Amino acid sequence: MRRFLLPLALLLLLAGCAAPVVAPGTLPPSATATASVTPFQPGAPSATPVPALAEQTPTPTSPPAKELVPNFAHIVILIFENKEFGTVVGSPSMPIYNRYADTYTLLTAYYAVSHPSLPNYLALIGGDTFGITSDCTGCFVDQPSLPDLIEKSGRSWKTYQERMPNPCYVGDTLHYVQKHDPFIYFTPIRENAERCQRSIVPLTQLDTDLAAGSLPDFAFITPDICNSAHDCAISTADTWLGNVLPKLQNYLDATSQPYLIVLTWDEGQGNHGCCGLPDNKAGGRVATVLVSPQARAGFQDDTPYTSYSLLKTISFAWGLPYLGHAADAQNALITAPWK
Repeated sequence: MRRFLLPLALLLLLAGCAAPVVAPGTLPPSATATASVTPFQPGAPSATPVPALAEQTPTPTSPPAKELVPNFAHIVILIFENKEFGTVVGSPSMPIYNRYADTYTLLTAYYAVSHPSLPNYLALIGGDTFGITSDCTGCFVDQPSLPDLIEKSGRSWKTYQERMPNPCYVGDTLHYVQKHDPFIYFTPIRENAERCQRSIVPLTQLDTDLAAGSLPDFAFITPDICNSAHDCAISTADTWLGNVLPKLQNYLDATSQPYLIVLTWDEGQGNHGCCGLPDNKAGGRVATVLVSPQARAGFQDDTPYTSYSLLKTISFAWGLPYLGHAADAQNALITAPWK
């Protein structure tokens, strides 16, 4: 018996050294398939063995993450004057405004930052009131503003001012008031004649631009002293809105691109606010409506916002730096309304 032990051991040794047979195009079962490791899925056992490459089932492609704010092709602001939220929302004198509020998204806790008008307009495009507490006409500001950032990003902008006598006009008339045109206050815009003439224009230019297919990426539209509800009834402002907004919406719908039209007010009639604004020194609660195919239908957002929040949201949508108080954490980014 002893003479068979050595050949048998030798046979066993040779069998253990033989390579396993592997089918073409596959890795051996013992190979580590690092290039095809299935990503961890919440709720799955963390120690699940990774199968060989040939045994894996392809993982379905996940849907893209929801954008915090859409990358709008166009953003348009229409701004009215001096009415508190409760004066506008639900008012039978403003059926058109309320129809848009019911159809799209209404911000129910949006606050102006100050009184009177001018500081609110400056805050909306400059991120600060710059210490201005009146409707002064000679208090120009040598600071950057939203148009500077828009131009640097390769986008275009215009403000359309109703009853403005001519482009880049400085001063007041019977129907047009400078305090409702914040762009003219920024020295880098006003003192650049070509830039100012091109971008601060009478409202009559809007129809021309729509007909030519040249609405800028950002547009800021101010009615005159009557149609803004400053000197006339809110029903007058509502009628004006019914003439202007449909043609804007028809133009933008035809582009099949994401857009946002903001309906808002410079200030309310109270002094209340939110979000770090001084107690009893803010601009009151105003009815702000977001008109957009990307906005949730019939939605009311009760998140506290300020005019700085709107500036922050425009900047975020277009990847622009935050100006002034738009960078403050207490001025929330508007994210809840988007689909």
